[in-house]
Amino acid sequence: MNAEAPDVVVVGLGPAGSRAAAAAARAGYGVIAIERRTEAGCPVQCAEFVPAMIERDVPEVRAVAKQKIARMLTFTEARCCDTTPNFRGWMIDRAAFDRMLADEAVSAGAECRYGTSVIAIDSDGTVHMSDGRSLRPRVLIGCDGPHSRVGAAIGQTNRALVDTRQVTVPLIVPHDATDIFLSADYRGGYGWLFPKGAVANIGIGVAMHDRQQLKPMLAKLFSRLSILRRIGTRPLGLTGGAIPVGGRLRSIARLGTTQVLLAGDAAGLTNPVTGAGIASAVQSGTLAGLAAVDILGRSSDAHRDYEEELGDIFDSALNRALRRRSQVLERYDHGGRPDARALADGWISSPSYWAA
Repeated sequence: MNAEAPDVVVVGLGPAGSRAAAAAARAGYGVIAIERRTEAGCPVQCAEFVPAMIERDVPEVRAVAKQKIARMLTFTEARCCDTTPNFRGWMIDRAAFDRMLADEAVSAGAECRYGTSVIAIDSDGTVHMSDGRSLRPRVLIGCDGPHSRVGAAIGQTNRALVDTRQVTVPLIVPHDATDIFLSADYRGGYGWLFPKGAVANIGIGVAMHDRQQLKPMLAKLFSRLSILRRIGTRPLGLTGGAIPVGGRLRSIARLGTTQVLLAGDAAGLTNPVTGAGIASAVQSGTLAGLAAVDILGRSSDAHRDYEEELGDIFDSALNRALRRRSQVLERYDHGGRPDARALADGWISSPSYWAA
């Protein structure tokens, strides 16, 4: 079977993929975006918080926002609690957010195909899909998450990962803060309670080494918050997934004559300490789409400019987070554990986190 030959193929229709597809299609190029799920944004696999600054890139975010967040509370080893005022953002309906961005890509002219997985990518850039079809793009953009098939095809794999488990529950006491729970039990991660109107997302993330402990650890946190009468006892939904925490990967390569770009989680742009990745996915996806436009317009430096711009925007924050994460993890060496001070200093609410 002959391969279709669109100008751009985008793999993954999360925030990065939808933004990349929209940017390239808006410039008049032929774009096919493929998504293994049957619907954008489902199932939800994140805590659904976005910083207020995302409005600069997605002014429509208020249409899918469930409530405002005003501050952050940090509980270290269950001690109450450090307050970070003016930690502003939104709790969103992530599924609606992803659908909104995917609809924008369609409106811009992109063809979005759901329920289709990448099964192989050849050395010449041909993409083989689970529906039996093949695509041979001029530009291939990988926005397919932490286990990116596109990234693997160019030798760029997220090797440091955190696994997460999250439950949605009724929220008894209205709340305007994101609650962070730091504990030496949560190696390589943390716990959270993020309020979303009448419900809350409660979850824990830990290094893959400890993933078997996620279920009992979440049950313990759930019980503690239930006893405090902050949440109800009836779970409404359970989710989870992997988060890359190893820092930025090289995001450009060539497969034959096909230029390959990575964005979002596939490029390792998730913060290694907080796990935040929605805003960086939106921003990097947009940049990848614009880079594709320049590449197709015969700009010889467009791919290098894209890689350099990702570094300019993200490296400072990512490298600081990597250092702080490593400093905490070093405390576990030879059977040790970080104390409360080390845990607090490794979190973004601490002045020590931001020190040189």
